[in-house]
Amino acid sequence: MKQEIRTERRLRDAVTAGPTELGDVELLGVLLGGTRRRLGAARLLDHAGGLAGIARLGVMDIAQGARLHRESAMRVSAALELGRRVHRALAEHERAAIQSFRDVEEFARPRLAHLEHEEVWLLSLDGKNAVKSWRRIAQGGAHGCALTPRDVLTPALRDAASAIVLVHNHPSGDPSPSPEDIHMTRALADACEVVGVPLLDHVIVGRSGASSIFDAGSEVGAGR
Repeated sequence: MKQEIRTERRLRDAVTAGPTELGDVELLGVLLGGTRRRLGAARLLDHAGGLAGIARLGVMDIAQGARLHRESAMRVSAALELGRRVHRALAEHERAAIQSFRDVEEFARPRLAHLEHEEVWLLSLDGKNAVKSWRRIAQGGAHGCALTPRDVLTPALRDAASAIVLVHNHPSGDPSPSPEDIHMTRALADACEVVGVPLLDHVIVGRSGASSIFDAGSEVGAGR
C-alpha cells in the first residue's frame, strides 16, 4: 500500500512538472485513474499493438479489448481526439504553404493514415498556395466513397480558393491509386479547368506511405 502511495505521488509530481518522461503505460494509467489502472493500460497497449493501434479503435473496441469500463474507454478516445485536434490546430495556425507533394503528405498523413474508413479532404489554397481551409467532403466505409466534381468545387468556390488539392486515404494501407481514383481525378481536373480553379494534385495516403496521382504519370492532364 505504501509503495502504491509513493508511486502515485511520483506520477503526480511527474505530470505536474511535465509528463514527457513517463512511459506509455504510465501515461495511460494516469489517464485511466492512477497506478491501479496500470494493468488495464498495459492490456490496452498489448491489445492494440501500441499507441497507433489505439488511435484506430472505437470506444467499444477499447472497452472490450482491454476489459475497461465504458467510461474509461470514452476517456481514452476523447484524449486521442483532443490530441488530433491540437495537431490540426497547430498546423492551421502555421498556415503552411503547399509547394510540393511532400508538403501535402506531411499535412495529410497524421490526419488520415490511421483511419479504418475512407475519407476525402479538400485543401483550398490562396494565391500563394497557403492553406485557406481544409475540410472533409466525403466519408465512406473500408472500400471507398463516391465523389463527384460538384462535391469538390462547391466548397472550393465558397472558400474563394485560388487552387485546390484533393486528399484521401486508403484504409488498406496501400496508397497506390485505383482505376476509380484516376477516373474521378481526370473528371475533376477537367471541371476545375472550366471554372478556373486548378487542381494542383490528388494525393492518396496510407499507413505504408503516400502517392500523387499526377506524379504517377496517370495522364490526368488538366490540373498541371
